[in-house]
Amino acid sequence: MRLLTTLTLFAALLTLSLTRPTLRKEPVGVGTKAPDGAEVFFDGTRAMLDQKWTYWAGPRLAATLPIKWFLQPNPTNPAEQVLNTNDPAGAGGKYGAADIVTKKEFRDARIHIEFLIPEKGGNSGVYLQNRYEIQVLDGDTTSHGMAAVINESPSPYYAYNGLGKWNAYDITFRAARFSGGKRVEPAMVTLYFNGKKVHVNRPIQQVWGGPNSGIDGGNDGGKGITDTPGGLKLQAEGHNVLYRNIWIKPLDLKKADTDF
Repeated sequence: MRLLTTLTLFAALLTLSLTRPTLRKEPVGVGTKAPDGAEVFFDGTRAMLDQKWTYWAGPRLAATLPIKWFLQPNPTNPAEQVLNTNDPAGAGGKYGAADIVTKKEFRDARIHIEFLIPEKGGNSGVYLQNRYEIQVLDGDTTSHGMAAVINESPSPYYAYNGLGKWNAYDITFRAARFSGGKRVEPAMVTLYFNGKKVHVNRPIQQVWGGPNSGIDGGNDGGKGITDTPGGLKLQAEGHNVLYRNIWIKPLDLKKADTDF
C-alpha cells in the first residue's frame, strides 16, 4: 500500500511538471520587436527621425537642424532603410559636435537598439539617459571597448557578431536615486549583447569623457550626477556606423534590480 501511494504521488508530480507552463524569458537579440507599452524611436523613416530626435545641445555642438545623419539601404537587406551616423560635423572623432538624442527623456527604461559597423574601427556610442555610455567600437576589447559600460566594465567582445553584421543591445536601466538632493544609489544596468547576458546589475558611477560627452560630464569630473532625466543619445564620430530598430519602454523600478 505504501509503495502504491508513493508511485501514485510520483506520477502526479511528474504530470504536474509536464503540464505546468514554462516561464519564458523576455525576447532579446537581433530583430526583437517592440512589446506592448514600448515606443518605437526609429522605424527606418526620415519622418520619425525628424519627429523624435534632435541634436544634443552640448558645449561642442557644431551641427544645425535638420539632422544631417542620413538614411541608406541596409547592407544585408537593401529594401530596408537604416540610419548612418556619419554627420560631417563629427568628422575627426569630434563627439558631441553632432550627437543626436531623443526629444523624449526618461529615467528607468527597457531599451532595444541594433547597430552594424561596416568598416574596421567604426566608432559610435549608446548613451543611457544622455549620460552613461555603452560603447560601440569595433576592434577594442578593453574597458573602453565594444559593449563595455565605458571605463567601468570589461568588454564582452566575445558576443560581438563582427563587421558587416547586425548586433543588438537589450538593456534594462535604472536611474540613480537621490535623497535630499544627494545621490544615494548609483545608476544600474543589465545588458544582453546579441542575446547573451553580459552585464548584470552593473552599477554606473559617473559620466566619462568630460562636458562634451553628456549630461553632468562637466560636473565634478563626471561624478556630479544630478537628479534630471535625459534622452537616449547616439554618438557621431565621423564613422559609418548604422542603426535600426530602436525602441524604449518606460519602467518604474522600485528596487535596485535590473536583471531580466
